[in-house]
Amino acid sequence: MRHVPHRLATALLLALPLAACNSSAKSDAEAKTPAAAQAAPASQPAQTLTSAKGQIRATQVARGLAHPWSLAFLPDGSMLVTERGGALRRVGTDGAVSAPISGVPKVFATGQGGLLDVVLAPDFATTQRIYLSYAEPGDNGTAGTAVAYGTLAGDALTDVKVIYRQEPKVDGPNHFGSRLVFDGKGHLFISQGERNKRAMSQELDKLQGKLVRLNLDGSVPQDNPFVGKAGARPEIWSYGHRNMQGMALDPRTGTLWQSEHGPRGGDEINLPQAGKNYGWPVITHGINYSGQPIPEAEGKAKDGMEQPFHVWEKSPGVSGMAFYTGRPESPWNDSVFLGSLAERNLIRLTLQGDTVLGEERLLNEIGERVRDVRVGPDGNVYVVTDEEDGKLLRIEPPKAP
Repeated sequence: MRHVPHRLATALLLALPLAACNSSAKSDAEAKTPAAAQAAPASQPAQTLTSAKGQIRATQVARGLAHPWSLAFLPDGSMLVTERGGALRRVGTDGAVSAPISGVPKVFATGQGGLLDVVLAPDFATTQRIYLSYAEPGDNGTAGTAVAYGTLAGDALTDVKVIYRQEPKVDGPNHFGSRLVFDGKGHLFISQGERNKRAMSQELDKLQGKLVRLNLDGSVPQDNPFVGKAGARPEIWSYGHRNMQGMALDPRTGTLWQSEHGPRGGDEINLPQAGKNYGWPVITHGINYSGQPIPEAEGKAKDGMEQPFHVWEKSPGVSGMAFYTGRPESPWNDSVFLGSLAERNLIRLTLQGDTVLGEERLLNEIGERVRDVRVGPDGNVYVVTDEEDGKLLRIEPPKAP
């Protein structure tokens, strides 16, 4: 490597971590025609894998998904899966993959942008409503995170309404977030990124780098922390965030947990509270991909800014998040799972209350980027892998001794 010209070596240094964090080095979701429906496979391959608590079984439910980003369980046992390029599909328990569901809003399918999270409304049983987050195109090549809801009617999404738009829209292909979580009290939390415009995370008149809290119809709750404050957007719940790609509600306590990418190092989990500043880019445990300090950084701590609840000095590239609780018979009870993009595995944190007692890495043998993780109604763990030939996997937990 010492014979490589300095300029090329620098370019390689920059490219490697970026490729690990990004969905792809190129915008491979862009300008591709979505694949047609796929019939159920003749069989669903399975592997027996190792874990700290005993053997687990990973079954390939479906494959051929183009950079799947999120999944949501429907009452009949089938699943909705988003593909970053803009397709929303239904996957049956038999592995059959539907053609794209029509009516999905147009997305900015460039870089990390595209169709992102999908969740069922709390009253889905009566309304058939689902919510989507996505990168929405704007004028002159700009884009921003947006949220819409619509009615799922067979193979179509109808009565679609956009209820949130990140403002202002800016240029660039990265850091859109985004996860959606209902708090059980009539509110929707929307995680986002700062669109790689670091300073905006600290600017309360802009929505980049902010966790947003809305009513289910998109209106602003009057008890949001910045309602009525001059120079601040009333949608904001917390700020100083970088790129929040994981978020989940702890079923035991109702506490919201959120994970976000650091730069080179400094991935973190936060338990975001109303009106609090989580520091990016002023405080961080990471550095630039070039190896140089973050220009705005003043260290790892500063008065008035919150410390991470949990931090990784070396970035695993954390993505989707899910709690595994309420199953005392399972060796995995009281765990939280996070997808890992850079390490290409699934992270399991062991919890005692809100304390992280330890962590392990799962699915190393499969070696694919885990974009989302959910716990199914059957007690199994489901993940999607962010690959051009993306997979939907069912993970059966270890048995109690």
